[in-house]
Amino acid sequence: MAFDKASRRKRIQRIIRTKVAGTSERPRLSVFRSNTGIYAQIIDDTTGHTLASASSKHVSVGEGNGVALAAAVGKELASRAQGKGITKVVFDRSGYLYHGRVKSLADGAREGGLNF
Repeated sequence: MAFDKASRRKRIQRIIRTKVAGTSERPRLSVFRSNTGIYAQIIDDTTGHTLASASSKHVSVGEGNGVALAAAVGKELASRAQGKGITKVVFDRSGYLYHGRVKSLADGAREGGLNF
């Protein structure tokens, strides 16, 4: 049984990854959230390659909180993915709750044109 946040998240992440896998037709959009930033990758699990990525370190959003920054990261990732011909993905929240920055990133990616 998990008593701290990290081991709880790893347990949930393991459960999610048994159900969610990226293929070449529908790659996996994986999210990592730290205290200072948010990162997202589109991964083809059959080959093990990252097809597109975006992070809050390289996206600028004037004045804004983490939720606005996460939405901008989602839009940037969607534009990079569409540049490579990717329109459909499978969302992997990596054990985080679908709330706040994670939800904002997903909504930004949907606004940018990704379907999931």
